Amino acid sequence: MSQTASTSAKSRRLARPRRGASQPPETLENYTAALRYLSSLTNFETTRARRLHPEVFTLDRMRALLKKLGDPQTQFKSVHVAGTKGKGSTCAMLDTALRASGYTVGLYTSPHLMDVRERIQIDGQLIPHQAFTGALQQVAAAAAKLPAKLGAPTYFEALTAMALLRFAEQAVDVAVIETGLGGRLDATNVITPEASVITAIGLDHMQILGPTLADIAREKAGIIKPGVPVITIEQEESAAAVIAEAAERAGSPLRVLGRDIDFSYRFEASPKLGPHTCVCLSTSRVAFEHVSVPLPGEHQALNCGLALAAIDALSDRGFALNETSMIESLEHVSLPGRMELISTSPRILIDGAHNPLSLRALMRSIGAHVPYDSMVLIFGCAEDKDIDGLLREIALGADKVVFTRARGNQRAADPEELGRRFAKVSGRMSQTAPDYPAALETAELAVGREDLICVSGSFVLAGEAKKHALRVASA
Repeated sequence: MSQTASTSAKSRRLARPRRGASQPPETLENYTAALRYLSSLTNFETTRARRLHPEVFTLDRMRALLKKLGDPQTQFKSVHVAGTKGKGSTCAMLDTALRASGYTVGLYTSPHLMDVRERIQIDGQLIPHQAFTGALQQVAAAAAKLPAKLGAPTYFEALTAMALLRFAEQAVDVAVIETGLGGRLDATNVITPEASVITAIGLDHMQILGPTLADIAREKAGIIKPGVPVITIEQEESAAAVIAEAAERAGSPLRVLGRDIDFSYRFEASPKLGPHTCVCLSTSRVAFEHVSVPLPGEHQALNCGLALAAIDALSDRGFALNETSMIESLEHVSLPGRMELISTSPRILIDGAHNPLSLRALMRSIGAHVPYDSMVLIFGCAEDKDIDGLLREIALGADKVVFTRARGNQRAADPEELGRRFAKVSGRMSQTAPDYPAALETAELAVGREDLICVSGSFVLAGEAKKHALRVASA
């Protein structure tokens, strides 16, 4: 978080909270107007990391905004989930399990795949268009009353405030809230949850979070609150040490799967489910035996374990949970944009994996669950990623590679540059295309009936591929 502008001219070029955008129209008359106002706000997700001003990363503006809204974050219970890989999967499983016990559950995740309303859900239902517009109207009106020095909320801050407001107004029993970036200064880090969950930590967003695993872990561990139990997996040594230190400093009990919580998993196959992973987790309060992990990939066993461990923590905080119903409900968990087959002719699978840990898990999962003769990978990522790390994983998993970029994404890495770096890292040739439709045309020329096209590297690119498939199917 130490990025600074060396000169006043450079400072003016850096993206910072916009001041003029804090004045909303008198009323957001419809959903289109709401989207237009939202898009006027500073959006890190589409802004090059090197252009971000340090003022973007502060909780002062978020806290002030929520105060104007009546501090909705204090009006419901929650679980907070941070990490590099597995946040979305852990949140999805936890959300489903809690709903199966009869609770009204809010779910806030990011990014979205096709519709921004995916980020704010209650009991599995996207926030309605009218409610979205109304919530943003309230946020925009509150933002207009903030001191000028704080500037306008960012795109992510506005959405976070909307989610918290919606969950409070609908009186959810509990909300499952995923961090956006990091944790310590993430806009979601205004809640005091019933449990803090930290998934696998790896190298990602290094320009913002820091260059080392310990730096990144320190930002993720920033969600730890005094006295609130912390649940995590066995991490790399440097990351584990940081999390343990943060938990001790906060006086928060730290529970590690397989160390403090009895946990195991195994890979198996059955006529009903085919190849899948089963987990076992038990504590003094719960006993989950041979739970089938609903999402493909061995790595999902850890995410499922974290969800079950969070359930255990909630039971210790007074939640009455139906173990049988929860286990049965997990069979129905699905996660758009994660190993999702969007076309059968040709076979096209999308996944938002955007860091080396996630991409490695994806390649292993495809190998275990998706039969194919040859795989062509259409790949595009943001320029601030661990690109060489990603390219090394690609070299190990893909037979052919087409590099491209999502349209209109300022953060997207140049496909030609990706191709050059891939050749340097792997010694292999690749192809490039200016956009996804062109990349798909190239890939289709290289595949047969038993081959697979995989689209990965970013959720933006995965979402673009899914929209393209829907257009083709409806044509």
